[in-house]
Amino acid sequence: MTLPTQLASAEKIHDYLIDQLNLALRRPGMFGGEVALRVLVDHLLFVEGQPEEWSELVQGWEEQGLWTSIGPSGAFQEVFPAQGGGYEVASVYAEFAQRRGWLKPDRVLTAEEYEALTGQVRGWAAVNRTWADVTAEFGPPSVLFGGNNPLYGKTLGYCPEDLHQPMVVFHLWNGSEPGTEPWPPEHAQPFLLAVRFGGGSFRRSLTFTPEGTRRKPIIGDPFRSQ
Repeated sequence: MTLPTQLASAEKIHDYLIDQLNLALRRPGMFGGEVALRVLVDHLLFVEGQPEEWSELVQGWEEQGLWTSIGPSGAFQEVFPAQGGGYEVASVYAEFAQRRGWLKPDRVLTAEEYEALTGQVRGWAAVNRTWADVTAEFGPPSVLFGGNNPLYGKTLGYCPEDLHQPMVVFHLWNGSEPGTEPWPPEHAQPFLLAVRFGGGSFRRSLTFTPEGTRRKPIIGDPFRSQ
């Protein structure tokens, strides 16, 4: 086997991995889901000489109630209806990427915008909302986890200028009623299940809309996959 005459520099490898991570966060299904995110994060931490940060991250997630035997996805399966795509899980990895300075948001909220958002969003989510409602009220997201097709669920992340402040995350879902054909969905717009932000307990970070509360999965429900 002929080896290349010159390998890429550590800086180029680092930049490449960051670009790949940002693509995978936005379209996790196309990159292999949570496994791909874990591999990219692991490689970036290795390149930065801090592989031990992964264990510390997992410990933090465990303390928050976000880590399960199948990763953060298990925590979301207990509170959201199944939808595939892994958008909600990607937002968790994006929060870590934000703190590390890896995330490349499409938009960053000013301190004033962020204060206004966090000050009103829990009360705002007390009634049912759609994707269009979220963007009309708060503007385009910093990161769209998922595509622009309204027939699919997605997650919207809003990032502050201060990397140490938590991202505000809107989890949206589109699907069918239990017992009906799973496709196509019955709704023209994905609707908001919950808003998530703040440190501490994963469960306490969630503010459910009425529809989000109604859609919480019941363990053993035969229609849960829909």
